[in-house]
Amino acid sequence: MTDLLFKGGPLVWLLLCCFGLALAIFAERISYYHRASMNVGEFLAGLASLIRQKNHAEALQECVATRVPAGRVLHAALLRHESTREHLKEIVQEAGQLEVPRLERYLSVLHGIAHAAPLIGLLGTIMGLMDAFVDLNKAKGYALPADVAHGVYTSLITAALGLAVAIPSYLFYCFLAAKSRHITHELERAGIEIVKLIEDNREPAPSAVQTPGAQIVEFREAAANAARKQRGRNS
Repeated sequence: MTDLLFKGGPLVWLLLCCFGLALAIFAERISYYHRASMNVGEFLAGLASLIRQKNHAEALQECVATRVPAGRVLHAALLRHESTREHLKEIVQEAGQLEVPRLERYLSVLHGIAHAAPLIGLLGTIMGLMDAFVDLNKAKGYALPADVAHGVYTSLITAALGLAVAIPSYLFYCFLAAKSRHITHELERAGIEIVKLIEDNREPAPSAVQTPGAQIVEFREAAANAARKQRGRNS
C-alpha cells in the first residue's frame, strides 16, 4: 500500500491531506452539533411557568445557562419582552440568522473537497499517462507491453484515491447539512413559541381594564341619558 502511494506522485499526498481535513471537519462539526442540540419543547415548558409568573430575570438566566443557539434566540426575545408582536418576530428572526453561519461553518470546505478530489485524481491520471508515453517515446518503440501497462496502472492510482476521498467527504457533507437544517428548524420553532408565550402572558393595557368605580359612573351616565330621552318623548 505504501509503495502505491509513493508511485502515485505528489498529488497522492494532496489527496491524503484533503481526506485528513475532511475527517477533522466532520469530527469538529459532530462535536459542535452535539453541544448545540437541546430539547426545545422541554425547555420551553420550563420557561412558560417563569413567564406566567412574570419572572423574566430568571428566564433570562436559564437561557444564558444553556449556551446553545436556541437559548440565544430565546434570550434575545426575552430581553425585549415588552415589544410588540411584530417587533418580537423581527428580533427572533435576526437572532436566528446570526446563528446560521455558525451552524454551517466549514460545510462549504467539505463540499469543495468532495467535488475537487475526483478532479485532482483525474489530473494525476493524465499526468501519469503523459509520463508513461514519454517513457515509451524514449524507448523508440522497443518498450514491452508490460512496461506500458505498469505505467498506466500507476497513473490510475490517483484516480482511485480521488474517488476514495470524494465519496466519504460527500457523505460527511450530506449528514452534517441535515444536522444543520434540523437545528435551524429548532431555532425557528423556538422563536415562534417564545413569541406566542410572551404575547399570551402579556398584561392587558391599562385602558382596557375598567375599575368598579368607572363601571358605576358609566352605568349612571347611561341611566341619565335614558331618562332624558324618556322625558323628551312624554313632552
